[in-house]
Amino acid sequence: MSSSIPGRRELPASQYDLSTYWGRVRHSADISDPRTLLVSSAGLEHAKNLIAGYKQGRVAEMNDELWKAKKIVDSTLHPDTGLPVFLPFRMSSFVLSNLVVTAGMLTPGLGTTGTLLWQITNQSLNVAINNANANKSTPLSTSKIAQSYFTAVGASCSVALGLNALVPRLKRVSPAAKTILGRLVPFAAVASAGALNVFLMRGEEMRVGIDVYPVLSEADKAKLAAEGKSESEVASLGKSKKAATLAVSETALSRVLNSSPVMVVPALALVRLQKQDWLKRNSRLTLPVNLGLILGTSLFALPLALAAFPQRQAVDASSLEEEFWGKGGENGKVVFNRGI
Repeated sequence: MSSSIPGRRELPASQYDLSTYWGRVRHSADISDPRTLLVSSAGLEHAKNLIAGYKQGRVAEMNDELWKAKKIVDSTLHPDTGLPVFLPFRMSSFVLSNLVVTAGMLTPGLGTTGTLLWQITNQSLNVAINNANANKSTPLSTSKIAQSYFTAVGASCSVALGLNALVPRLKRVSPAAKTILGRLVPFAAVASAGALNVFLMRGEEMRVGIDVYPVLSEADKAKLAAEGKSESEVASLGKSKKAATLAVSETALSRVLNSSPVMVVPALALVRLQKQDWLKRNSRLTLPVNLGLILGTSLFALPLALAAFPQRQAVDASSLEEEFWGKGGENGKVVFNRGI
């Protein structure tokens, strides 16, 4: 992320107002824009050089080229490490990485084997994405990652198989309603296991805590600049378990908010479309239609879900552990990286 690039001047956090939901939606749409995946290593270095020029005072003010460079950097680099996130696990690749998996889980008439394989595949991808985009101030050990993975896989498979067995046994439900409920089984499995996956993969953060920093006033920023320092060099106030619990809980909820329309809208729309004569006559079009529904819903839903909570979360220091009371910056607040 741009904060990892050296320089005295700090870049604006966004060209949009991040204190508002719609401002965060527009910012999240930039971060999750799949077109940034086409940027080469040379293009990333060029973007970093442009941002360095601004932060080191060689460029007077933000312009369209700089905003584009910031979009590339913010969608590619991890905010804690400053290193590129592995391409398939970036938020800009989230829709594409999940497209085939989601289509597989929503395929009508999956048997037990198919259900298990797609749920395992989905949770494997979730583990990779959650680990790649987590707050890195408290890294997770390989054994914890393995433990979290198998627990999440077990949960998703249990929910999916359990509901698949339950729906046909419902006696007071019409056949049409059973069809709809059957199509919604993957949503229940994905939503419950997806939230659990986040808590498991980032459980170490809640046990140990994550770094929190004082919110800097304009005077504090000017003082740092005069000393030749940037905001990224400000020392952590310590690790807070309460901040970590808030960060992980919000991220888990945003995952549910993202999966809800993606797993529900295409499934219900396909039920309706399969009753249309044109699709009955051309059943081979069912798969591409399903993929199109999933892709369109995913592109729309992801920024809305990511924007539910700020990535850089500011809270009152008094809401955290007693050791942070009175140590907040501007307006008594501290800030931390929620992760995505």
